[in-house]
Amino acid sequence: MPFADTMIRQGSIDDINAQQFLKISNYEDTVRQLDTYYAIVKRQLLRFQSPITGLFPVLSSDLHIGSVRDSVYCAAAVWGLYQAYRRIDDDRGKSHELGQSTVKCMRGILECWVKQSARVEAFKTRQSAAHALHVKFHLTTGEPVLTDDQYHHLQIDAVSLYLLFLVQMITSGLQIIYTQDEVAFVQNLVYYVERAYRTPDYGMWERGTKYNDGKPEIHASSIGMAKAALEAINGCNLFGEKGASWSVIYVDIDAHNRNRSIFETMLPRESSSKGVDAALLPTISFPAFATHEELLVQLTKTNILTRLQGRYGFKRFSRDGFKCVLEDPNRRYYNEGELKEFEGIESEWPLFYVMMIIDGVFRTLPDQVEEYQKLLKSRIYMDEFGDPVIPWYYYVPREGIENERSEPYSVRRVPASQPDDNSENKDTGGLFLWAQAMFVLAQLLTGGLLHVNELDPIRRYLPSYNRPRRAGRYSAFQGIATDLVVQVVLIAESMRLQAMMGTYGIQTQTPHEVEPVQVCSSTQLVHVYRELGVCPKLKLTGRPIRPVGSLGTSKIYRVCGMTVLCYPLIFEVSEFYLYRDMALLIDDIKTELQFVGKYWRLSGRPTVCLLVREEHMRDPHFKQMLDLFAMLKKGHCDGVKVRLGRLQNLISSSCIEHLDFMSQGEFPSEMFTQFRQLEHEYIGYQSLTDVPRTLTYREEPLDCATYRHRPTPDVVDALRNTDNIFAQSQLWGILLEREGPMYEVNGASALEALKSLYHSAGVLRHWRAVRYCSSLLNHTVDSISPFITTVLVNGKQLTVGVIGHKETTFDKPMTPGEIQSVMYSTIQPYDVVGAVLQQEIVLYCGRLIGTSPELFRGILKIRVGWVLEALRTYLQLFPERRAAALEGLSPYRLRTLLQQVLSVSDWAEERGLTPLQRRQLEGCLCRVPKHFYIQVWDILLRTPKGIIVQGHMIPAQPTLVNMSRSELSFALLVEEALVRVAAGARRQLCVELLCVLAAILRRNPELYLQQPLDLDRLLDDAHLTYAKDTGISEESARSGEGALAAAAAGVTLGYLARAVVNSVLQAAAPHQAPADSCLLA
Repeated sequence: MPFADTMIRQGSIDDINAQQFLKISNYEDTVRQLDTYYAIVKRQLLRFQSPITGLFPVLSSDLHIGSVRDSVYCAAAVWGLYQAYRRIDDDRGKSHELGQSTVKCMRGILECWVKQSARVEAFKTRQSAAHALHVKFHLTTGEPVLTDDQYHHLQIDAVSLYLLFLVQMITSGLQIIYTQDEVAFVQNLVYYVERAYRTPDYGMWERGTKYNDGKPEIHASSIGMAKAALEAINGCNLFGEKGASWSVIYVDIDAHNRNRSIFETMLPRESSSKGVDAALLPTISFPAFATHEELLVQLTKTNILTRLQGRYGFKRFSRDGFKCVLEDPNRRYYNEGELKEFEGIESEWPLFYVMMIIDGVFRTLPDQVEEYQKLLKSRIYMDEFGDPVIPWYYYVPREGIENERSEPYSVRRVPASQPDDNSENKDTGGLFLWAQAMFVLAQLLTGGLLHVNELDPIRRYLPSYNRPRRAGRYSAFQGIATDLVVQVVLIAESMRLQAMMGTYGIQTQTPHEVEPVQVCSSTQLVHVYRELGVCPKLKLTGRPIRPVGSLGTSKIYRVCGMTVLCYPLIFEVSEFYLYRDMALLIDDIKTELQFVGKYWRLSGRPTVCLLVREEHMRDPHFKQMLDLFAMLKKGHCDGVKVRLGRLQNLISSSCIEHLDFMSQGEFPSEMFTQFRQLEHEYIGYQSLTDVPRTLTYREEPLDCATYRHRPTPDVVDALRNTDNIFAQSQLWGILLEREGPMYEVNGASALEALKSLYHSAGVLRHWRAVRYCSSLLNHTVDSISPFITTVLVNGKQLTVGVIGHKETTFDKPMTPGEIQSVMYSTIQPYDVVGAVLQQEIVLYCGRLIGTSPELFRGILKIRVGWVLEALRTYLQLFPERRAAALEGLSPYRLRTLLQQVLSVSDWAEERGLTPLQRRQLEGCLCRVPKHFYIQVWDILLRTPKGIIVQGHMIPAQPTLVNMSRSELSFALLVEEALVRVAAGARRQLCVELLCVLAAILRRNPELYLQQPLDLDRLLDDAHLTYAKDTGISEESARSGEGALAAAAAGVTLGYLARAVVNSVLQAAAPHQAPADSCLLA
């Protein structure tokens, strides 16, 4: 083909280059080539488009089922050819036909989905598979064909892909959306995908986890697609250039950011069961281009190429049994341990060669394009019309399986559409339309007939700061400004507070001074957004009630002609007690400013509103708050550039979001209650010394546990005779449990009394009583769900529960309601304060893992009960001056304590921790060295009878068959066994023991252990030897200061190695030695 060299495009999107590119010297030749592709598209794609719904099947031979994902890719190919034809003046009506065929398909999908609007409405509030939109429909009727039980429809990537191409096609000038009802529906599709980051789905391959056991999981490819779709559709006018203000789509920028950060955290993994997956290719390359972090793109791509590329195509993921001859077509799910059978004989898909060609064109990598064109050429064959056909997949025929396993690529694979003589494979006589569609696009691009800017009019392939700015009044993603400035406005609650701050040189404004701008709470913004996407005909409500996050509250909003500034969530007075801790608030303000500075991606600067309340002024920590404001005044906050100023001066450079969907009426004053200014007669306080201080309250911690077994009148008497707040909380708790919330004493019901105690204890900062009352009132931390999700996507799991009782594991995201019921059913019966204390720890872990993931290195499961145990151990080692129990520490103190304990390895030497103390702390956290779980796998390979921990067996079979070496589920199995060791220090010794054994086995490859490996027996042997050598009693060798666990690492190592050698080597034998040489066993 001529002009093959023109496919190497220049990196710039300079129009001049584009025009040069379009001036194709040989016009006739171009028309001839386009007509060739037109004939191919007609024969290979449009011939199979349903004339009624416009959908396409997966295989051309399927006459009944249309598939959404495949239909969108087919529509994209037809649209690509439409874009190519638009350059030609006289196309004999072809481009119009192609454009309308595209519209037909996109509208067909939309109509199928609109009929399911009830599902979208239900899915918004609870992301459950039962309410998922279907992704397979009947080709002619557009009705659902497979029920939720027969097929897994929950595939977030398919809906995201649709939204992404919808924007691309509308931008190119096609009209796809016709009415306001459809606009509302598409806005609801945005809500549908916004929570991809916490929705386990079945992914691009429609099967969920790698084990094909019917379980969904969180997939990076789905989240990446959702992130790209949200970026593309934000501020997009669905009516194109002719649209008005009410056909614009809005995206929650915080939801977008959560998807972005979680997607980038997961890469290069696909999910917890799949370390690598070809589904990430279309996610990081065309069509989604979901990340522009060059390092991540390269890492993911290299990972896919090294582990999945084959000679016939790419494997989808390792041990993928789909369409293998060994797969039983009559069984929907696999049996446990079946995956092992598919290793090395997975089917290979040439489709991914085509994707690599397209990727090469977009990234200007001519060598890559050439390499994959060659590979693809040898896998294509021609059909009866002489059109190129790309086989669906290549599989290993049954008779070649053993050879292929022992020597990869020794067997010639067979394409799906050419059955071997035994005709085992039923997939004959059909074109795989997705591959054909991608092939057409690849040919148009490499032939110079289609420019990348025509296939990607919104320039997804460029980082956001290089994309053309979208004109108009809606916020747009622009990428990172290198020297972003975060604007800060200080709002003082009253004039006397303002005057006092002025004495310290800190300029603030009162709510009256910023008028006509309204200062409001973000919860009021949530109510305005409820009007967005409402459609009574389809029974769709607007945006679900989800809090507006830190990025959302950093925009300034225009609503019905009014300007509104929202203060962040950290200033909300919530029912949970954390907001009362001033030191925590100061820390949160710093975190907030850093977060906004780091993740702001919109055009215009972020504006953060900080509130200063009178109650802050009375707090003992107020001086620190003034220091923080003084730092902001200097123009920085922990490395973020800040500009402190008057709101009127900052508005012009702010990011302003016009909420035009509200413009149908008056300003909804009933929705916006402004932040109230307090009026005082006395303007007074000149400085902090005049302000009446809140005293630090102290009282004896009385324990009223004995009253649990005494009659109610005694409890009431005790209650009347004590003014100890903590004692009152406990006594009311006993009455609440026995007599119910409406039981009255002195005219106050138990519920009211606890609420007022909660409040008064809060004012006095009596944290132990505050937590006790909070737990009895069943409070939950505000928006705790995102923090749990953050922990999960960092590859960790969380468990809550009291040590020695049942624990509950969070291994998938949960709704706030579910979290509340878990916290109160698992913890409260055994530990009242624990129910809120564990929530605090979960919250702090979620925050810390987001900012400092290295603190959690080596910890697989964050067991909150054990983390609290580690904190208690720390308090015993370093008693505080006031010797408060853990429950009595302020939230801020608790958070810093958690940071201390997690970073123990950084300060252990400097603060002189003994080996025993260090082992106690690390053991509570169950932290293990790098590659530890892989070493245990290697031990298990040489221990056919398994490993025993505390009488619990990790069996070698079927573990080694069902799982793989670097798999998360194997690591969890080992961790589960280690946690059975009750003492932290002994648990740490077990870890050290396994490391020693792994090293010995590595050096002696011929050794196999014929007996089960009993860790407890080995530890006992080591203790015994240590006792003999040091001349102490065996009892003290087990525990106390002289114990083995208290010895230095080198000493312990020696004794553990001796125990291993003595015990194991006696019972061991070289592998498969003659029976008589094993007599020692």
